Amino acid sequence: MSDGPWAGVDVAKATLDLAVADHRRTYPNDEQGWAAIVRAVQPAGATVILEATGAYELGLAAYLEAHGVPFAIVNPRRVRDFARASGLEAKTDRLDAPLLQRFGATFAPPRTVLPDADHEALREWLARRTQLVEMRTMERQRVARTRLVDLRAHIQGHITWLTAEIAGLDADVHSRLRAHPRWQAALALLVSVPGIGWLTAGRLLARLPELGTVPTPQLAALVGLAPFACDSGPHRGRRHIRGGRADVRAALYMAALSATLRRGPTNVLRTYHHALRARGKAPKVALVATMRKLLTIVNAILHQQTAWRALSANTT
Repeated sequence: MSDGPWAGVDVAKATLDLAVADHRRTYPNDEQGWAAIVRAVQPAGATVILEATGAYELGLAAYLEAHGVPFAIVNPRRVRDFARASGLEAKTDRLDAPLLQRFGATFAPPRTVLPDADHEALREWLARRTQLVEMRTMERQRVARTRLVDLRAHIQGHITWLTAEIAGLDADVHSRLRAHPRWQAALALLVSVPGIGWLTAGRLLARLPELGTVPTPQLAALVGLAPFACDSGPHRGRRHIRGGRADVRAALYMAALSATLRRGPTNVLRTYHHALRARGKAPKVALVATMRKLLTIVNAILHQQTAWRALSANTT
């Protein structure tokens, strides 16, 4: 698989190593270096492959997007697995640019779409909600272990405050979703699916903006729901999942679990899950398969702009 020419950029805090065609060069990781990379890759029409570092690649990614250069930010673990399988294991923690270039030509990963300001704000508020929920969980564990009455009252007061803050954040996030024209329509479509409430829908919209725009197998890889083989010679090992966007996977897990418990004539997720269990699939295997089924459904819903009840008659 090639899907056009590819350029690899190895990102560090201060430098950018570029590999495009037979061109190799190092640039500073600043606006001057970003501009030089755009000039180097545009004549070839190349898509740029970047390793996800968590921060150092974002400036270049934003510059590439602003100048119309397609790019894909990839999970470094996937690239290392590819290097190991190809006998090209990197000698250092950094992934070199030619390796990234070769990974792009082999797998043609989906192009990355950077979140706009509204998406970024929604992500941050949802991340803050998660932090508060985790704090409340820890405080509830502490209060259960605390013997001093006055200390228990102090911790319980903090739990009450956190609960009020979470409720306030929920109201604010829900208002943001309903006030945004595109999100409002997408929210109505997503909550029509069994197991998906407004909060799960919001997480999907914030953390998986590719929904409705790329094929489901690519989404499964992005989320970490694509099964990996563990085969060796005649031995066929169990498939497993790994990597990807853990927060999206967690949201799909809870939604799929909820759907398997909900009765209803249009709940094909429950029917699908029960059929897998009846065939002897392990509980975890059946639930992961149901998560992939759910991802297929929500992707189709947003792609076709059709609510679940209307779509379910044509969805298998």
